[in-house]
Amino acid sequence: MADVIFFDLDGTLVDHRSAVWETIGQIIQAAPNATAPPEELAALWWTLEARHMREYLAGQCSFAEHHRRRVRSFLPMLGESVPESPGLLDAWISERYLAVFEAAWQCYPDVQPCLETLKRLPRGPRLAVLTNGDPGQQRAKLARFGLLEYFEAVLTPAELGAAKPVAYAAACRWMRTDPVQAVNVGDMLESDVNAAALAGLTGVWLDRGVDFVTGGPSPTAAETVLRIERLTELPEHVSRTNA
Repeated sequence: MADVIFFDLDGTLVDHRSAVWETIGQIIQAAPNATAPPEELAALWWTLEARHMREYLAGQCSFAEHHRRRVRSFLPMLGESVPESPGLLDAWISERYLAVFEAAWQCYPDVQPCLETLKRLPRGPRLAVLTNGDPGQQRAKLARFGLLEYFEAVLTPAELGAAKPVAYAAACRWMRTDPVQAVNVGDMLESDVNAAALAGLTGVWLDRGVDFVTGGPSPTAAETVLRIERLTELPEHVSRTNA
């Protein structure tokens, strides 16, 4: 029986990848002195995001500093000088990146129907978000699309003291549930599904047809992996489990 369902956020509830590409595309278009083709610059930004996000999750820097590190590496490729002041870097991030990025957020259309159906189940599970993102930014995404009301908790490394995949045990303790009664739903096969299974949870792979990291085709999963293509398929699985 599923007592708690944890949902990943980026790539599962909100289309993070499309928002990044939209934002970086606008920044590159407004950079007449860029030193590389647009495709190469966009790929570089994505690589830098992954690198410095790992540093943030490892506790090597703050969330704000992970943004600064990314921009310090990226600005020379735009043909722009790098400000020495952290305040000037923060201003660039706020004005040139975050303003556009936040405006480009989109909620997947299958999210609210799924959550509404789960809420109406007679013996429905409790719901929580489990994400490696910054708590303020992630709650802002959920609030933007009216999703906060569906979740008992929004859990990040700030609350749990660890990031996924290490955070699964801590998330279950936070929600006062046993891992065998918990489900984790996410778009990343390794960190959201296989790692959750190793921690004793049931992992459900939301295969949206694209690899979140590479942008290429989805990876190949073992036959034993529970796979769905739309979140609206999830309540049926939960109903069978909780029958």
